[in-house]
Amino acid sequence: MGNWVLENSFDFRGREIRWGVRGRGKALVIVHGTPWSSFSLRHLISGLSDRYRVYYYDLLGYGQSDKSDGDVSLGIQNEALTALLDFWELDRPVVIGHDFGGATVFRTHLLNGKRYEKLVVIDPVAISPWGSPFFNHVNKHEEAFSGMPDYIHEAVVGAYIKTAAHGNLDQETIEGIIEPWTGEKGKAAFYRQIAQADQKYTDQIQGRYKDIKIPTLILWGEDDVWIPLEKGEKLNGLIPGSQLITVPESGHLVIEERPRELITEIEKFIERPAP
Repeated sequence: MGNWVLENSFDFRGREIRWGVRGRGKALVIVHGTPWSSFSLRHLISGLSDRYRVYYYDLLGYGQSDKSDGDVSLGIQNEALTALLDFWELDRPVVIGHDFGGATVFRTHLLNGKRYEKLVVIDPVAISPWGSPFFNHVNKHEEAFSGMPDYIHEAVVGAYIKTAAHGNLDQETIEGIIEPWTGEKGKAAFYRQIAQADQKYTDQIQGRYKDIKIPTLILWGEDDVWIPLEKGEKLNGLIPGSQLITVPESGHLVIEERPRELITEIEKFIERPAP
């Protein structure tokens, strides 16, 4: 991950959010999930920036952004995205969210009233209940996990993220995902963001998906064991006029496993005239 650097800094209520921008053309904002960072969106950013101006950042408590002890829940991530959209002076961009990023872009639209031209969500955290057995166990026992020796912590994180993929991840990818969660600050931040995860943040908006009027594309890894495809099918039924496309031989980390297929579908969706 040493070559993945977010060049810019934004002050959000006294906490630093690191961000970047690439390309020219229509504005597109892309938001990562957990336990990832913008590093895991690098393939999408690279491919989409050939045709669009792509804005990306690390969520509070993730990647290169502020990892101090504080609120990193879904309850603050939509506030941070709202502030960034204002800072970037973007009105009606195309917005893409993966995992927690999906929940964040939904909340920013439904609760903060931010307008999008079109919306793409990739295996989003959107339908209750959610959370893997490991995720829910850590959620209840943060202190016990955060006190583990570094080498055990890194092994745990490595084993955990591998379950998000359908196939094998290469070592460079694994190391890039783990790196932000190393060291004392990184280790504490990893367990903090899980401990602060709460289903109430999706419960607040689940009943409002029917109010989404913008063109919406739902992309899903067919073999996602973290958030099964059935959740995507239910979400598709809740958002009027939304389109669900599944990606074969991919899991929750479809953004790492099948980025070219995602880029193709996203570009087709963006260029299609809105009804």
